[in-house]
Amino acid sequence: MPDRKRVFSGIQPTGNIHLGNYIGALQNWVKLQEHYDAIYCVVDLHAITVPYDPAELAASRLATAKALLAIGVDPGNSLLYYQSQVPQHAELAWLLGVDTPLGALNRMTQFKEKSEKAGQRLGLYAYPVLMAADILVHKAHLVPVGDDQTQHLELTRDIAVRFNGKFGDTFPVPEQITPEVGARVMSLQDPTAKMSKSDPDESSRILVFDEPDTIVKKFRRAVTDSGSEVAYDVTGKPGISNLLVILSLFTDRSIDDLVEEYNAVQYGSFKQLVADAVVEGLTPIRTSYKNLDDVEVARLMTKGALDARMRAEAEMVGVRRLVGLGN
Repeated sequence: MPDRKRVFSGIQPTGNIHLGNYIGALQNWVKLQEHYDAIYCVVDLHAITVPYDPAELAASRLATAKALLAIGVDPGNSLLYYQSQVPQHAELAWLLGVDTPLGALNRMTQFKEKSEKAGQRLGLYAYPVLMAADILVHKAHLVPVGDDQTQHLELTRDIAVRFNGKFGDTFPVPEQITPEVGARVMSLQDPTAKMSKSDPDESSRILVFDEPDTIVKKFRRAVTDSGSEVAYDVTGKPGISNLLVILSLFTDRSIDDLVEEYNAVQYGSFKQLVADAVVEGLTPIRTSYKNLDDVEVARLMTKGALDARMRAEAEMVGVRRLVGLGN
């Protein structure tokens, strides 16, 4: 698709995907593949920058690939693969890393946060450079990322500009795509905090493959706000505002329309409305996931990796020549 701009994004193989991942990122992936040359990968090299169990990683890698397919990522309409099966990612990360200032890496907020739990290690420190390589190895023009990854994308842009300034115009400087609605889905138990799999309270998040009765129970327990009015006010009514965002995404209706219709509805009834919409929206995905064959998924991912290696290698030939490592 040479006439289309190229979009790239990756997802860590962290197991079951929650509603924040789906609304904030993956739902957008499905839409983007219809309009762009879309490249998506399961970033398993990033996953090993913190302590992990190899058997669990293997299982969650496959589960994540299946989830992407079930959600609607189409290997016939986009490139989908495991990051570790395309060695050009790691090769370019080294070439970019040798010229990345330590000061830029020292400013990365995510390193400071994750190193408190996992300990300071090179993998975590160099994580943003590998992310830059993920994007630049395919010369992507656009990257759909949430607010928490904006800092990393800014570093990627700086790395691209620095390389281009030193070796000539090589990499497009990628732009960020952020969905207008749903870019940041909040916890159901603490609507001032982002929905996260690491939250010890399982009722704080809806998993895409939760059973319907589990989804309903979690929404019933969702924290709301003082008063009784259904209104969108992130500061004054963060709980109801979060539910409105979720309902908007699952009904394809504007928040203003929803507020107008449900303004006087009691909170309990409103939470049930949101739960019903989410159950209806996720049921086809859950069904599709259950019907996927593991062997066929593995075949699709292997084919994707072969195609990705060919494309990445075509780009790396020129990069190696520029830095003095070409044949």
